Amino acid sequence: MDKIKIGYAPTRRSIFSAPDAVKYRGLTAKRLEELGVDFVDITDINDEGLLYNDEGLEKIIAKFKKEKVDGLFLPHCNFGTEYECARLAKALDVPVLLWGPLDERPEPDGTRLRDTQCGLFATGKVLRRFRVPFTYMTNCRLNDPVFERGIKDFLAVCNVVKTFKNIRILQISTRPFDFWTTMCNEGELLEQFNIQLAPIPMPELTDEVKKAKAEQTEVQEVMQYCRDNMEICIKENELENVAALKVAMKHLAEKYGCKAIAIQCWNQLQSELGIMPCAANSLLNDEGIPTVCETDIHGAITALMVEAAGMGETRSFFADWTIRHPDIENGELLQHCGPWPISIAKETPKLTYPLAFEHPGSITAEAKHGDVSLVRFDGDNGEYSLLLGNAKGIDGPKGMGTYLWVEVENIKRLEAKLVEGPYIHHCVGIHKNVVPVLYEACKYIGVTPDLYDPIEEDVKAYLRGE
Repeated sequence: MDKIKIGYAPTRRSIFSAPDAVKYRGLTAKRLEELGVDFVDITDINDEGLLYNDEGLEKIIAKFKKEKVDGLFLPHCNFGTEYECARLAKALDVPVLLWGPLDERPEPDGTRLRDTQCGLFATGKVLRRFRVPFTYMTNCRLNDPVFERGIKDFLAVCNVVKTFKNIRILQISTRPFDFWTTMCNEGELLEQFNIQLAPIPMPELTDEVKKAKAEQTEVQEVMQYCRDNMEICIKENELENVAALKVAMKHLAEKYGCKAIAIQCWNQLQSELGIMPCAANSLLNDEGIPTVCETDIHGAITALMVEAAGMGETRSFFADWTIRHPDIENGELLQHCGPWPISIAKETPKLTYPLAFEHPGSITAEAKHGDVSLVRFDGDNGEYSLLLGNAKGIDGPKGMGTYLWVEVENIKRLEAKLVEGPYIHHCVGIHKNVVPVLYEACKYIGVTPDLYDPIEEDVKAYLRGE
């Protein structure tokens, strides 16, 4: 995953202590370095390394654009110059983090050195006037845990926004005829979000599979990886086809500059190769190339967003909502034929036959339990939203394919959300709480966040640092 680069533009105002502003710009930069943040400083712009006038502003804009920063950090080292902050943010069009270090106790004579909080109130208002969305991190000290958490969450928000604004998906064939639910509006996705598709026909995939099998080196490596990490329950020639399909899809994604894949997983592929693509999808998912079933373009978009929110720390999984838990009131089975990354399995996965299909090539394994986030980007009639919520893995009956029983707060409420739309029976899960990051990222990408539990105030409180 690409490193996120932040433009660091600390600000001051002339009527408050300039020496103290310079002091805090240095302390804040040092703290960012301690946290491993990649940032572009402005110490070459003026002697103070601070934003406070138009002369410095123009130079900062030019520098940050040249450096292609992914986000803007505006520490108010004293009151700050709100209109220069707003002009800079407007010019860059990237996520903005607004923050200031907590003020010291006033001097014995009543003098106040910085008035940081008051300046934050001013800048927030002016950013709104400029129609610049921004993220606010609460007024706190540099060593407070909330500072570290807020910075890391903002980097994740920037990663989601950067990813979303540069999506290109390899679409392998059309959606299956029976899956009207996975239709999408390609033109609308491009017009509204700059989301691009690279459609290819099934024969282009099968030709690439033949090339991979003829070359053999990569195919043999994948086959050995499968033997080392899975219980193989299919024939040797079928394993070779699984490996060749994985190699072929990766080559095609690279050829067309795509970061995710949506494939028509049935039925023509089985006529061509004699296998299901699930295990090949699983292998690609484990490499950080989200690969989804039934040509679900919206599912691929969701997977890219979730992976970006997780900063590559754990892999996501593409699932069906399927049936209620037989014993637990708010339990539900998340399952798919076998495309989940094996890194999230709680047991040795089997490379075998899927549920409901007679062709080999899928993974069977229960996923690890624990807390998960469940997400779905979807839309119709020109409006798009992001379904968001949490669940936890629980015990349940043995399943086929890749599966996880989960418990949510209120399954009836969630069920109604899915039926009434604009969502379908597909979602993307991840073993990490990415709900606040995705909720915050929505303000920058023109997508409405839609929480399936009434936790909006809790999410806002978390983002405020509570």
